[in-house]
Amino acid sequence: MQIAILDDYHGVAERYADWSRLGPQARVKTFRDPLPAGPARAAALQDFDVIVAMRERMPFPAELIDALPRLRLLITTGMRNNAIDAEACTRRGITLCGAPGSADGNNATAELAWSLILALFKRLPQEHDNMRRGLWQTGMPLLLAGRRLGVVGLGKLGAGVARVGLAFGMDVVAWSPNLTDERAAEVGVRRVDKRELFSTSDVVSLHVVLSARSRHTVDAEMLAAMKPSAFLVNTSRSGLVDHEALLDALRKRRLAGAGLDVFETEPLPPTDPLRSLDNVVLTPHLGYVSQPNFEAFYRSAVEAVAAWAAGSPVRVLNPAA
Repeated sequence: MQIAILDDYHGVAERYADWSRLGPQARVKTFRDPLPAGPARAAALQDFDVIVAMRERMPFPAELIDALPRLRLLITTGMRNNAIDAEACTRRGITLCGAPGSADGNNATAELAWSLILALFKRLPQEHDNMRRGLWQTGMPLLLAGRRLGVVGLGKLGAGVARVGLAFGMDVVAWSPNLTDERAAEVGVRRVDKRELFSTSDVVSLHVVLSARSRHTVDAEMLAAMKPSAFLVNTSRSGLVDHEALLDALRKRRLAGAGLDVFETEPLPPTDPLRSLDNVVLTPHLGYVSQPNFEAFYRSAVEAVAAWAAGSPVRVLNPAA
């Protein structure tokens, strides 16, 4: 049984789980670097019976799945992966399984969202760079207290971010298509409509799942409604934001800045224009990255391979298979 572990950027997959429990017939190969797109990607994965994919780092469209004749089990860390064509897996008779992370994995994303918010308000990247250049106090930091935080999506992540905002003395409002006044009250915030949230918030943080309905929740209209002094933070999914509209708003200073952890293409290409803007704080999709989460991911993946090999697959995401 040939097993490929993809996109193990940190080189921890074989340390964080006991792959030897799969027996001597299981041979594991880890890929630390992203595989190049196109025919080379399929060629690199031709000989594997099992592939373990890290979240949505590498897409598995139908054309790639159809180009892997030996593939019988595809595992995604996490329990949702929009980058995998589940129907193509079913058609090919490939079992698709999830490998959940740790129970407190959401904390890492909420913490990162606040790292980005604080970096924007306190001008941390600029002051850090200027300190290294020998300068001192080159800009005026902003206070959080009394400012308005707009949280888009009030699930576990959004609620966690909202509660920290309240602790900082911020006025916290929330919106999502299905949000109720009762749910907002449970978290201690107020529900407003979408336009009010975008037009009145000093910082907007996104915490909704990407779907056809939520794609481009932040479009040109919503960006235009935001105050020129406001910030946008996205630690959820790039598709929630109209990328070109955001780039235009940032370039023209119609938005004070953005904190971004997710991108249309990942890893973010070295020549991407976002890298050259001085009003953005960029992180390399760190929102879900933590040792407890990754240990749980890889241990769950080993469990999924063992269960499948025994004929009783667990956490199957394409039951028709």
